[in-house]
Amino acid sequence: MLTKTMPAMSGSTVTGDECPKTATVDVIIAAWNRSDTIERAVRSVADEDEVRSVIVVDDASTDDTFARASALCARLPKLKVIRQPRNGGPSAARNAALAFATADWVTILDGDDYMQPGRLAHLLAQSEGADIVADDLLQIEEDASPTTAARPLLDVTQSSDVGLTEFVLGNISSRSRHRREMGFLKPVMRRGFLQQHGLRYDEAVRLGEDYLLYATALALGARLRLVPAAGYVAVMRAGSLSGRHSRQDLEALLRGDRRLAALPQLRPLERRAINRHCRHIDGKVRWLVVIEAVQDRNWRRLAAAFRTAPSTGIELIGKLLEQAQLRGGRKLRHLLGLRDAA
Repeated sequence: MLTKTMPAMSGSTVTGDECPKTATVDVIIAAWNRSDTIERAVRSVADEDEVRSVIVVDDASTDDTFARASALCARLPKLKVIRQPRNGGPSAARNAALAFATADWVTILDGDDYMQPGRLAHLLAQSEGADIVADDLLQIEEDASPTTAARPLLDVTQSSDVGLTEFVLGNISSRSRHRREMGFLKPVMRRGFLQQHGLRYDEAVRLGEDYLLYATALALGARLRLVPAAGYVAVMRAGSLSGRHSRQDLEALLRGDRRLAALPQLRPLERRAINRHCRHIDGKVRWLVVIEAVQDRNWRRLAAAFRTAPSTGIELIGKLLEQAQLRGGRKLRHLLGLRDAA
């Protein structure tokens, strides 16, 4: 079987074969240093009848992710592999793949996750009248035993259509529902809708890029259908990128959220929901500013964090007191980088 190389965007390299014309979904896998899991991810979807192509984007990995993925091309005719010339983050990698997508639908699969057989067929069967079809994802720890059952993210028990307000509010975490946001879902998306509205991932954003794309699509009139778990398995890894983020990552997400809130077609309830999400993200930013200020003993900056965000000041104080209660004074000082007096 002949494997060919073709030019891609911004100096990228693509390897792969021509795809069959009978399938209906392109699966996009953006991967950075996923040599240990990339084959599992690819093989979990490559044999599905509904898949037109599997497009792997190696985001300038420093390991052999690209080599391992490319080696599969000879055996998997649906596979294309793109190599980015420099690390641009998940949004840029996914946009590079979207430039090569040709199927009716596209979907995202993270390089350390996998799909169970039949998932895509099930989602397409639920797609009439919808532009986005998302199923509750299943979470499992990386080192879980083979008998461990995956747990659902949202506990969805029946299908329903979700509007922009409900979706945005479903991305605000709380003490009782930590990190169970709808933005973690990996739906199938009608490619024609994305093309019609020129929708792409915001390449300035490395955290919450899915949330921003889905929310913008909903603001532009997309119809989102949420169904019970159909077989997307999210592998929870210690130190995963989704679990780690910097203040700069949050600030980029906040800027994207504010651009979303400024869209003129929003209804009042939708705009209020997005503004609430903005305040939620801003509170996370201010919390990191507080930690940085205390670590640096920069009391002026600490005061400014409360002064510039009075609406979140009470929440910041509450988080400081909560940490003090949970960790005790000495542990809190260690958390914030302070030393006991000699």
